[in-house]
Amino acid sequence: MRTLPPAPHLPPARVEQVDDYHGEKVADPYRWLEDTYSPETAAWIRQENEVTERWLARVASREEIRARLVELWDFPKFGVPFERGGRWFQLRNSGLQNQSVLYVAEQPGETGRVLLDPNTLSEDGTVAVESVAVTEDGRLIAYATSAGGSDWQTWYVRDVESGEDLEDLVEWSKFSVASWARDGSGFYYGQLDRPAAGAEYLESTSPRRVGFHRLGTPQSADEVVFATPDEPEWGPSGRVSDDGRYLLVSISHGTRPEAQLHVLDLEAPAAGFRPLVDDFSSKAVYVTNLGETFYLLTDHGAPRQRLVAVDLASPGRESWREVIAEQEALLLGVSYCGGKFACHYLEDACSRLRLFEGDGSFSHEVALPAVSSIVTTQDESGIAGRPGSALLHFGLASFLDSGSIYGHDVHSGETRVIWSSETKFDSARFVSEQVFVAAEDGAELPLFLTRRADLEPSGEVPTLLYGYGGFDISITPGYSVAWAAFVERGGLLAVACLRGGGEYGQPWHEAGMRANKQRVFDDFADCARHLVASGWTSSERLAINGGSNGGLLVGASLTQHPELFGAAVADVGVLDMLRFHKFTIGWAWKSDYGDPEIEEEYRWVRAYSPLHNVVAGRRYPPVLITTGDHDDRVVPGHSLKFAATLIQAQLDEPAAAPEPVLLRVETAGGHGHGLPTAKAIARAADFLAFLEGALAVSPMS
Repeated sequence: MRTLPPAPHLPPARVEQVDDYHGEKVADPYRWLEDTYSPETAAWIRQENEVTERWLARVASREEIRARLVELWDFPKFGVPFERGGRWFQLRNSGLQNQSVLYVAEQPGETGRVLLDPNTLSEDGTVAVESVAVTEDGRLIAYATSAGGSDWQTWYVRDVESGEDLEDLVEWSKFSVASWARDGSGFYYGQLDRPAAGAEYLESTSPRRVGFHRLGTPQSADEVVFATPDEPEWGPSGRVSDDGRYLLVSISHGTRPEAQLHVLDLEAPAAGFRPLVDDFSSKAVYVTNLGETFYLLTDHGAPRQRLVAVDLASPGRESWREVIAEQEALLLGVSYCGGKFACHYLEDACSRLRLFEGDGSFSHEVALPAVSSIVTTQDESGIAGRPGSALLHFGLASFLDSGSIYGHDVHSGETRVIWSSETKFDSARFVSEQVFVAAEDGAELPLFLTRRADLEPSGEVPTLLYGYGGFDISITPGYSVAWAAFVERGGLLAVACLRGGGEYGQPWHEAGMRANKQRVFDDFADCARHLVASGWTSSERLAINGGSNGGLLVGASLTQHPELFGAAVADVGVLDMLRFHKFTIGWAWKSDYGDPEIEEEYRWVRAYSPLHNVVAGRRYPPVLITTGDHDDRVVPGHSLKFAATLIQAQLDEPAAAPEPVLLRVETAGGHGHGLPTAKAIARAADFLAFLEGALAVSPMS
């Protein structure tokens, strides 16, 4: 039986707010908490942070956990190197630096010199570099910074030789990369309107445009290259083709993976854009082009994706030529290197790397460990290579390996390690395996299990079940210092691949989206039941965790099946499914969730919305809800309102002897990206201390 410290709360204030949703009256008594920066909300956040701190301070193992996390975090970390103009660029972190540093060298593997150190941009490390683009000749970089975890980006330009910034400044960009013109005269980027003062982190973002910034000119002179003002939910993004001749604009609709693709000949721009793909009925990801023949990764006619060649003169799908056919494994990404196609496949959510000739015939496979994953880059291929170079690089990680960098020669087939992992985590003492869970409807769900080799299924092993299940995103093997510390301390880590994700292609995604979203929560519950039935753990020793859409997964699972879990941690979760579309980028998620403004789709989301399915007097396990005060992707109001609702439900029924509901709001923190190392360690320590206190696996002071 648990012995937990109390978590006393002052009752959160309620307001009279009732909304009519298609004839249903729904109360929203904590609407005031949507205003993150009001004095009242700020005061309530401070109060709840204090409650959480007092509770966590009573977990006897907290400082021991924190000290071990510092040790485990302190090892060199390397990004995948890439070449431009004969220079090699790479992000590195010596161990405990708050932000990774960009280096430039003459050869991959050399030390080189510091080109950009984000740790000098702020005293507390909360200014991060979100994106870097290098000119073809390696002479200039465009880099985007973000502050406090916000999605807002500010672009600067730096001279590589001198290390000095030019006068160029581009503000108020979001979800953007930069793509340089071939001659280095400027770069294409994602433009947005400047938000109203005070509304930067809450109001919906304006429709994105593709802009061009010419070096040496003010941002006010930037050209709008592509825009769809009549379609505000379309999101165009631009990139220059490998040969520098074309500008390709990919248009997404919300967060749907399907896209349109349009091409502008930069040598004859007056002719305007020409469509390669003019609808949203399939994926269309540019890989490379040879003249007017464009190679696209698509799921048209191939749910697990294939590579096709499309001629600009006759782009209709009936004219597409198959280059690499669909295989049983999912073709996640393709990179064109040294005249060959390097294909990143997922086979039961584990990476495979296969090389094909330019005509699509098989060349060879690069041997990878069974349960591992190529660390994906911005284009999702995970492979850094150039059309004119035989050398490609990729990073490889697993639940037991923090990541090593490999170089591969596509002509000789030789693979060598460029940088090896130097973590203090002794992976030899642990095992990581994959099992398959039978879902209630017969589907097989991949589940990764990682533990100490000497751990036996006793029925009482503290277990952490992690999931996501949405937006066509694949959950693959990966290293987390917090996870490593958890299994070191005798826990079992279980990472689930749920429908709604992208592990098996289009049908797998569609099986867990929109009207089918409930299936994701059912899959998660089936994984929880499997962990108990297989003898590893019990419901009281089973904790669940997920972030963002995974936070929704935790919130829905908690409210639907509180009896299945001993603790729950919902990070930056989408928890109010009736109003998610009213803030920042939330409108884009309607493509995966549905639109609450449409009655039928409102019924879908109302049925599982965590905020609206909390029941007073129902016994819930201990809950930790986390967010960041600068999260402008999933705004803090989701977490604040959900926490207040759970707290009030307990206060309404004091006889229920409730478990603690804790809220942790990170100051100068956002959705998770760009979080400085010091804050990441503190957050991980609190996460693990909460699990040990809630699951009663360490003595309490």
